[in-house]
Amino acid sequence: MYYFHIFIKKTLRYLLKPLSFLPALCMMSIIYSFSAQTGEASGELSLGVTRIAVLSYNRIFAKGFSNEELELMMMAWHLPIRKAAHIAAYFLLSITVSFPLYVYRIRGFFLYLTCGVFCLLFAFFDEYHQSFVSGRSPSVTDVGIDGIGIFLGILTAEILCFIGRKTIFRSLSLEQYHKKKREYERSQEGGSPDAN
Repeated sequence: MYYFHIFIKKTLRYLLKPLSFLPALCMMSIIYSFSAQTGEASGELSLGVTRIAVLSYNRIFAKGFSNEELELMMMAWHLPIRKAAHIAAYFLLSITVSFPLYVYRIRGFFLYLTCGVFCLLFAFFDEYHQSFVSGRSPSVTDVGIDGIGIFLGILTAEILCFIGRKTIFRSLSLEQYHKKKREYERSQEGGSPDAN
């Protein structure tokens, strides 16, 4: 029965590990599709999000701003919301890249290095790609802003993975596997006729 459980765990581990990269690929395609929008379409989208944020703020906190004040707020909030979208997108990308790397036992400094370099290179290429899109231009500042999201995402993923490894997924960890294997072998040796 013990070896059957080990077989199931190993099968699940080796089947699911490669699939853990799928969320990262999805996130990369989402970022690419946003970058492929023309400058006009991108501006309209971010203005729409800004309008929703301003109107929600006005409604939730019952500020009672006039239409002119709301327009001024939208102009003031537009750029910060665009930059927050950059941070959020690369935060999610770095989390989706960090999880599979963590599963493949890339942790600590090497996780920051591997995931950080990969996500920053993607950010550079994404900005370069925008130079070919109508009404868009590349920005080194945006790559720096993306870097904030990348760092925060890796940090969050490492904390969540560490907690998960010590709690929920403890039974699937290799350390637990080796520990249980040693205990099982000891119990078999102790119970054998030669040991008496």
